[in-house]
Amino acid sequence: MRDIVPATAPDFVQRVTAMMLEGKGNLLPVSALPVDGTFPTGTTQYEKRSIAHEIPIFDPEICIECAKCALVCPHAAIRMKVFEPAALEGSPDTFKVRQFRSRELPDHVMTIQVAPDDCTGCGVCVDVCPAKSKEEVRHKAINMEPKLDHLDVERENWDFFLTIPEPDPTSLNIDTVKGSQTQIPLMEFSGACSGCGETPYLKLLTQLIGDRMLVANATGCSSIYGGNLPTTPWRTNDEGRGPTWANSLFEDNAEFGLGMRMALDRENNEARRLVAELGPEIGDDLATALLEANQTTIEGIALQRAHVDELVEQLATIDREEARRLEVVVGTLVRKSVWIVGGDGWAYDIGFGGVDHALASGRNINILVLDTEVYSNTGGQASKATPRGAVAKFAAGGKATAKKDLGQIAMAYGNVYVAHIAIGANNTQTVKALAEAEAYPGPSIVIAYSTCIAHGIDMTTSMSHQKDLVDSGYWPLFRYDPTVTEEGKHPFKLDSRAPKLQFSEVAKKEARYAMLARANPARAATLMAQAQEDIDERWAMYEQFTEVDWAQYEDEEAGE
Repeated sequence: MRDIVPATAPDFVQRVTAMMLEGKGNLLPVSALPVDGTFPTGTTQYEKRSIAHEIPIFDPEICIECAKCALVCPHAAIRMKVFEPAALEGSPDTFKVRQFRSRELPDHVMTIQVAPDDCTGCGVCVDVCPAKSKEEVRHKAINMEPKLDHLDVERENWDFFLTIPEPDPTSLNIDTVKGSQTQIPLMEFSGACSGCGETPYLKLLTQLIGDRMLVANATGCSSIYGGNLPTTPWRTNDEGRGPTWANSLFEDNAEFGLGMRMALDRENNEARRLVAELGPEIGDDLATALLEANQTTIEGIALQRAHVDELVEQLATIDREEARRLEVVVGTLVRKSVWIVGGDGWAYDIGFGGVDHALASGRNINILVLDTEVYSNTGGQASKATPRGAVAKFAAGGKATAKKDLGQIAMAYGNVYVAHIAIGANNTQTVKALAEAEAYPGPSIVIAYSTCIAHGIDMTTSMSHQKDLVDSGYWPLFRYDPTVTEEGKHPFKLDSRAPKLQFSEVAKKEARYAMLARANPARAATLMAQAQEDIDERWAMYEQFTEVDWAQYEDEEAGE
């Protein structure tokens, strides 16, 4: 039997976290706990639950390097890494690689590796894998196999995988599906439900934005798997930097995140003023470089960080009060990205007034709505995001009214970037929307469809079910970008094709609809017909907004 935490775990994890994981936290003396209440981050990596019965096993001969398996993994338990062949020195004989096909990184190899003790066995990765064997039926580039048959081998492979250096983030375009998955996720191994539809979005955000993120997280599922003791999935990178994360309440989380942005802006203004004032002492060239830095690219941000490091060294030699004040706020000279995160119960319902206030502020904030269409964390109560005809608590006879169109409300401002995404339906559009929202200089809101066990579906099909919902027109994919002002072009871009499935065919796969069809067939039929009318009317309206250009997404359907 393995120790509750690895022997390599830090002292605090050995003494305190391990006791809590064993269910013996009540035996810990007060003196063992941090005086200031601060617990270390990234501790889920030591919580080796090993709960899966089957784990995904990589077949490099079939892999087409689409990175879909790593992208959709709810727990970051499947990783893709690209590296030079020299890094394979000392690798286990069982460690699998293939030649990496890339103009940017020629002569590199890649691998897909599972963390066998952190995988929950949900099977979502296999469901989305497009690469199939021509010789063996149902065999893909990644396949679920009994864990015990592979556990020792994959443990050794995973340990070696962690020793391979992380790639330079400037070596590939990370604002793509494949490029993003070469980056280390700064949220990993959360305790979210197996197959969770929320966590892939958060993991992806950390790969796109990394340690520049500040997260204001509304109470809900994402605050429980994000900040619950005894372990936390939010972690730092190899440089010791990571996202800043804080939890607030349903009713004030948007204002809480807006306050983060306002504080950062104030500190940044003060830092810039002090840099200008201290210019002659720190050097005019350095001051100019700091104040005029282009931080719209990874390279620009890396350069600004180098300049900030140089500034810190210079400030240590300056005996002035202004230098001491600048040392306090110097970090804000590197561009930060504020994300206000929560579920539909927060964004559509209890916290909607705050969401509206934050969007109306004009500030550079980003809102991510993890839309499960129900109060998932508190037992499955209906929210204003719950669709017509679905059964939930407080809607036992099927919800009689249509789902609130939060995206259209946000678009009405005219200066808010808005996106409707579903990572299982269109990987490329999801990555593109999150990257565009982060780059947009004003308020943005991204509404992300998040499959949930409360829907009563087979969570193995979490991602393919999202695609069915998009194909039915129920969840249209779109982006509204106010920066598009060219004549003849509309800021609204519809990213999904015209519906090709009847919504009733998709809905019957969900228990929240099927139970009403069994209990009250006549009412279920009436509500389903009304739900189809909702879909048809909304689609007709969205089509009028824009001309659709599908060419850019052909690579997505081909497996990218």
